[in-house]
Amino acid sequence: MEKIGDIEIRVVGKSGNNEIKPENYDIKHIAYLLQNVEELLYPNNKKDRPLIAYDIQEGSVRHIFKTTMQTIIGFSAILSQVQSNNTIDFLDIKTARAFENIQNLSIQKNYSFQIKTSLNDDYELNITPQTKFFRSENFWVDAEFYFYGILTNAGGKNKANIHLDTSDFGSITIDTGKDFLEEQEQNLLYKKFGVRTSGKQNIETGEIDTKSLKLIQLIDYNPNFDNDYLNQLISKAKKSWKGINPDEWLLNLRGGYEA
Repeated sequence: MEKIGDIEIRVVGKSGNNEIKPENYDIKHIAYLLQNVEELLYPNNKKDRPLIAYDIQEGSVRHIFKTTMQTIIGFSAILSQVQSNNTIDFLDIKTARAFENIQNLSIQKNYSFQIKTSLNDDYELNITPQTKFFRSENFWVDAEFYFYGILTNAGGKNKANIHLDTSDFGSITIDTGKDFLEEQEQNLLYKKFGVRTSGKQNIETGEIDTKSLKLIQLIDYNPNFDNDYLNQLISKAKKSWKGINPDEWLLNLRGGYEA
């Protein structure tokens, strides 16, 4: 049987004039934390991740998460590095953003979050309204990207966007603006497109912040094999290769080396 460990996130603060406890702790804050804990533990592979069990207990508000000991060990190392370096710049985007979300909630509600694991019960990372667990802006620069995939959704009540299902990045959301979608005469859904976008990229790791993407251009993309087009290219190339022995040319290119 796989070994299980605990992560505890204790929240200290007030609801009005009263100290918070499970009875007066709003469900939206529970849901918000649950979502961000999943990003902290399994940012890249949610479909196949192990079970995360949850309990809420007294002691201000104590959120208890149970999952595999291997995950607990990895998360303990992250907590240690964040605390010792006092930065989240070394983390991948999804994990760093989860820490930022908890930091923002701490500032908004004047809550303190005390995070520790069963691996090292004496050690904890504290996120308070005074801490600054945000990514450094100078690590992220504006850049352009091209993505290819199937457009699976388009629209949005307050913020218009499209969803593109890609093989390299999974499903990504790209801000478009309502005007762009209103101008489209054809149905875009479930068709293959290339998408030119702007967004943020980490200058040290090359990582793309997929939450920052904005549409520049939607490109018709048809990867189907075109035999006529290929024959035209071959016909044009024959003129350039006239009189050239391909075996000798390849041998010269290799510098005499035979594979």
